Amino acid sequence: MALSYTQHTLDKLEALLRSLGFKLRYEKGNFKTGACVLQQSRVIIVNKFSNLENKILALADLLQHADTDDSLLDEKQKAFLYLLKQTKLEF
Repeated sequence: MALSYTQHTLDKLEALLRSLGFKLRYEKGNFKTGACVLQQSRVIIVNKFSNLENKILALADLLQHADTDDSLLDEKQKAFLYLLKQTKLEF
């Protein structure tokens, strides 16, 4: 599966992260990637100046490597997370 770099994809990633208990904040950051996780606090800071593609890639990468409890998700979100974990991201 290839991720499409659309606002809809970003919205789906944001909804998935919120369902998993993460808090998302869009802020000015001096970090090189599109997003970062504040040490174990489940708060994700997204660089608000990144372009749409970089925001999507950063959030998708975080989801691929995060410990997730998929019992918090509905069936559509579980399917999306499963597909996401199978996707090879290209930065």
